[in-house]
This record gives sequence, C-alpha cells and structure tokens, in this order.
Amino acid sequence: MSSKNGKQKPVNLSPHAIEKLGRLVKSGITEDKVIKTIRNPDSLISGYFGRKIAQSTLADELLLRVIYEEMDKSILVITVYPAKRQRYE
Repeated sequence: MSSKNGKQKPVNLSPHAIEKLGRLVKSGITEDKVIKTIRNPDSLISGYFGRKIAQSTLADELLLRVIYEEMDKSILVITVYPAKRQRYE
C-alpha cells in the first residue's frame, strides 16, 4: 500500500462509499475508521474484479468490511458495510 517513494497512497471514496458512510456514521463508522481498516486490517481478502476486502473488528459480533481497488497512485473505496463476524470468519 505504499507508493514507490515510500509514502502511503491517498485514499479516495467513491460516491457510493460516501453515501454509505453518511448512513453509517450513527453507528460509529467514520472515514478515519475506514482508512485505518485499509492501512492495518485484521484480515485482507481478494475480492471480485481484482478488488480487495479489508476487515476490522467493530464489536464482539460485528466486522467492518471495506471493499476497495488499489491503483497506481491511490486507493479507491468502492463500499463499506458492517457484517456479522460469523458470516465471514
């Protein structure tokens, strides 16, 4: 997740991800939490179309899942959502 000069790539949110975050902020899910999940996930999974899925713990029974695409110079968050841990672990 670092570019060639050692700096971290900037993280951009798609319009869909921005809209989802607007609804999820009441649940304590913030843009900062999304970025921290990408930079330091509890687990990282390959998704469809070359996308990556970063997961981090939200609560005892919940995960935050962040689906993103890593490009040459940046990271684009496609969507974010909370999910039950038992479904993905």
